[in-house]
Amino acid sequence: THTMPLPDHRAALVGAIGLLPDELKAGIGSVGHRVVHGGEAFSDAALIDRAVLASIETSAALAPLHNPWNLLGIEMSTEIFGAATPQVAVFDTAFHQTLPKSAFLYALPLEMYEKHAIRRYGFHGTSFKYVTEETARVLGKPVGETNIIACHIGNGASMAAIEGGRSIDTSMGLTPLEGLVMGTRC
Repeated sequence: THTMPLPDHRAALVGAIGLLPDELKAGIGSVGHRVVHGGEAFSDAALIDRAVLASIETSAALAPLHNPWNLLGIEMSTEIFGAATPQVAVFDTAFHQTLPKSAFLYALPLEMYEKHAIRRYGFHGTSFKYVTEETARVLGKPVGETNIIACHIGNGASMAAIEGGRSIDTSMGLTPLEGLVMGTRC
């Protein structure tokens, strides 16, 4: 058991890294970050560079309680592990970039989407991607031949219709409040 003051996220990350033995810290060759919102910019994981950082920052308007902290984690990892250590961002919204317009557009004037990015984004994509790939493996089928309805159930909850290994609809839209009732979100 370790007791330490954790007044903010920066202190918590530095404290957690400080608990790692030096030989493990020395062996870290890359850092992965789960980033909640990638907007429409990412349909897959991305090696973090200035353009990716700028996109994560822009998407912070869509996920103001998450993306700024994701950026802090990336900044701290750069400080701790050095700028030469590759970092990768994995986006919760990326899996759902295959949604057809009929699934991601709301019944609003099109300019609301074009001007303000109001659309269904879908979340829990890393979970849905894993479940899709694992289902295909267990069934002995190619991912591209896998059709399932997947449920991500918990304090965050959503469902996705997956056809041919691609998301075609999801219950979670612009915000986490849309769709299934969740354990900690009204």
